[in-house]
Amino acid sequence: MEAEDIAQEAMIKAYVALDRFMEQAKFSTWLFKIAYNTFLDHQRSPKRREVDLETAAQFAGTFSADESFQYQDLYEALGTLPSKEKSAILLYYLNGYSVKEISKITGNSQLAVKKQLSRGRDKLRKTLKQ
Repeated sequence: MEAEDIAQEAMIKAYVALDRFMEQAKFSTWLFKIAYNTFLDHQRSPKRREVDLETAAQFAGTFSADESFQYQDLYEALGTLPSKEKSAILLYYLNGYSVKEISKITGNSQLAVKKQLSRGRDKLRKTLKQ
């Protein structure tokens, strides 16, 4: 439910700020930056809720056991990364954003994004080899 709340809040923020969108950038990059910042705001919030086992079971029930655990090691390894490295890895590999686009979304320089990707890959490699 928290992900849905964050997504909804990001969409509302984007709608309210639509008149400030500058067409120099891609709309998706602008929207993703709003979503990213909204996510970070929620991460910093002391009101983070824990999900009980019954709620988690409802979501997990749609997959077979093999599908659920196929990438478990990768998900656990991603969970160990610092948030900036994790965000860079997810944006680059799962969402297909370029280093330049990630730079605009996160507000970091392109060099910083490249370092985050490199460090993230190195940490994932070490964690997954253990």
